[in-house]
Amino acid sequence: MSEGSPLRALILQHEDPTPPGHVVEWLEQHGAEVEIVRIDLEDADRDPHDLDLIVSLGSEFAAYDDSREFVPREARLLRAAIDADVPILGLCFGGQMLARVLGGKVFRGSESEIGWVRVATRDPGLVPEGPWFQWHFDVIEAPPEAEVIADNELGTQAFRSGRSLGLQFHPEVTPEIMDDWVRAYRHELDADGVDPDELLAQTAERAEESKRTTWQLFEAFWGRIARLDHRGAS
Repeated sequence: MSEGSPLRALILQHEDPTPPGHVVEWLEQHGAEVEIVRIDLEDADRDPHDLDLIVSLGSEFAAYDDSREFVPREARLLRAAIDADVPILGLCFGGQMLARVLGGKVFRGSESEIGWVRVATRDPGLVPEGPWFQWHFDVIEAPPEAEVIADNELGTQAFRSGRSLGLQFHPEVTPEIMDDWVRAYRHELDADGVDPDELLAQTAERAEESKRTTWQLFEAFWGRIARLDHRGAS
């Protein structure tokens, strides 16, 4: 896209209970034209050259499960975006997909992470230590050429590759999204012995602080990683 025209952002959503949350408000503050696609329901055949940014959200499915038709479909789209130098912001499943297409590994972890978790960060100006909300069973092993920004004892929590950033956690989450997740995925909480009421209470208590931290991350991604303020420049 040329400099001065609205930024075009494509958001990939994978099921009803996983909307973009804070992502839309952040992009709209930058005057972006935002398109949300349910890639699990439609082909989403987009030319990355017509886009300035792709954001891939969370999913209950695994980034390595090609039996789900949308998984290889999304892998092809993200690979094309990388080849076209279009930045990608991957959130949880989206971060796992980004790792996969860049040659990293995604696999079932030895344990799950559900709740508000601090991470060990090498760049707190980009990825503060949190706490960040986690809800995942799979683990990222960062791609060979990527820079690991944050991690913990289970694996990579944030990595950078070129103009793209993959995250294992959910900066987009809001109290409203958490309400939906607790209803939709209650069986996962029960299996892991997680108290849903405590999860909801913690999310409500942390809502304002979490939004401030999320904006710090998003803005650092925008300016330092994706360099979207300079798109179209020669």
